[in-house]
Amino acid sequence: MPPAVAFEASGNELHLLYSPRDDDQWVQDKFARGDPLIIKGTFHLTRAHLVPSDEDEEEEQYPLRFRVATGRGRYFTFDPDVVQTGCPVLLDTKANPTWKWFSAERSVSILDVIAQLKPNRIVIGGSAADAIPIADYEKLVAQFPSPYELKRYTLARVASVVRDYVETPVDAEKLFQKYVDKRIDRKARNFRATFSKQDMRKYELLLQKLTQMLSEEDTYPESVWQEQILQIILLLNPKYILALDNVRVLGENGTKRFIDVLLIDASGNVDVIEIKKPFNKSIVTQALYRDNHIPLRELSGSVMQIEKYIYRLSRWGVSPFGIKEPPIFGT
Repeated sequence: MPPAVAFEASGNELHLLYSPRDDDQWVQDKFARGDPLIIKGTFHLTRAHLVPSDEDEEEEQYPLRFRVATGRGRYFTFDPDVVQTGCPVLLDTKANPTWKWFSAERSVSILDVIAQLKPNRIVIGGSAADAIPIADYEKLVAQFPSPYELKRYTLARVASVVRDYVETPVDAEKLFQKYVDKRIDRKARNFRATFSKQDMRKYELLLQKLTQMLSEEDTYPESVWQEQILQIILLLNPKYILALDNVRVLGENGTKRFIDVLLIDASGNVDVIEIKKPFNKSIVTQALYRDNHIPLRELSGSVMQIEKYIYRLSRWGVSPFGIKEPPIFGT
């Protein structure tokens, strides 16, 4: 059995085809009295919207054919007297609408509900910037509240007040939420993938930059080398919020020492970094000692130097006698 309401594109027009359950005499009587034909609470039709038969313009055709929209470019624009939403309604000419696109149960106009949000216009499908994609619009139609859902919602609202005063064995709010969760099929979008691709690109660029620097080590002064390496470190470790270079600390017997880089992270902790420019000589021995390469003096000295910096930093604070130690930073 064909649906009572269907749509058909005819040239630059969109026609609504209406097949009354019985004959259409009662429709003609309505038009004779000057009353509009309201279909599913959405489409307001008059005799002026009727499309005459090709064979005889005086004879009406069956099913009744009404002109509800006209084409302009990529879209059909609905007659404002037909939908009566208060804003323009456009439909992609390539769409295949059914009456369920526009009317919910109990003759509720879906277009009218959307219009209550006060959009400039309602655009369904197509490539317009403000268009609702067909797939999303169909999902909206499928998830439009049913009478049963409205009944559950009403009961849940009542229960939220009554349960503060009366014991209610039925958890209406839980039942409502369970129904909504079952009916609404919406999944979380994986937007992390976009940032993961950006991170991958960042790591590739950093590796490329570091490889280039190592291949051209002789062209970098030590100060420039340290600055470049520091930028790479900060990009690889976003937890650091501040980097201080050439930080002064006091050594033994009041001597002044300078930390290459002091990194401060979001938790207030600090990390000490000593940056050394690469050189042709290896940092470990070429020969093996008990199956291990032994660190050379440059590496061992750097480790010892950092250990002393950490020791001095951890010791700087309030002395047992209430005398403050010299500040870490300064000239």
